[in-house]
Amino acid sequence: MENFFVHESAIIDSGCIIGEGTKVWHFSHIMPNCFIGKKCNIGQNVVVSPDVVLGNNVKIQNNVSIYTGVTCDDDVFLGPSMVFTNVINPRSAINRREQYAKTHVGKGASIGANATIVCGHDIGEYAFIGAGAVVTKNVPPYALVVGNPAKQIGWVGEYGHRLDFNENNVAICHESKQEYKLENNTVTKIS
Repeated sequence: MENFFVHESAIIDSGCIIGEGTKVWHFSHIMPNCFIGKKCNIGQNVVVSPDVVLGNNVKIQNNVSIYTGVTCDDDVFLGPSMVFTNVINPRSAINRREQYAKTHVGKGASIGANATIVCGHDIGEYAFIGAGAVVTKNVPPYALVVGNPAKQIGWVGEYGHRLDFNENNVAICHESKQEYKLENNTVTKIS
């Protein structure tokens, strides 16, 4: 007995593992051999290509394609119409399936609407990619990046709020009361 929801217009190919409480909505296609964790929400018109791995509680908004080579850890948010690529130099007449580059999205990261993640670049845990950004290099954990090409303009905490560091390089998220330390251009949560 299935312990997840699939809308009648969605297609689930063979060999997929889909976790308890996950929902797959209208006109989405889950291709062969995907692993989708528990309590994920896969919006309308989403394509999950073969062998993609999604952790638990991943939220995918409408019109997103997740191509082979992408992995997302738990609690990742993929905004409406954001884009992953999986080949650096695509050509219609040349098959480059053996050249798919990998992209890893760390726990709790958010990728805004219409952002593009160029393959082969990893997104660190709890990073925040602004709407419309074009990511062309690795993004550190907790980084806030915007623009084309994406540039880091600050840091965010696990709740997605901007962090303001004091003279001791400590920031407190006012919503969660979590403390963060900035050392050597790296943020760590300290409480």
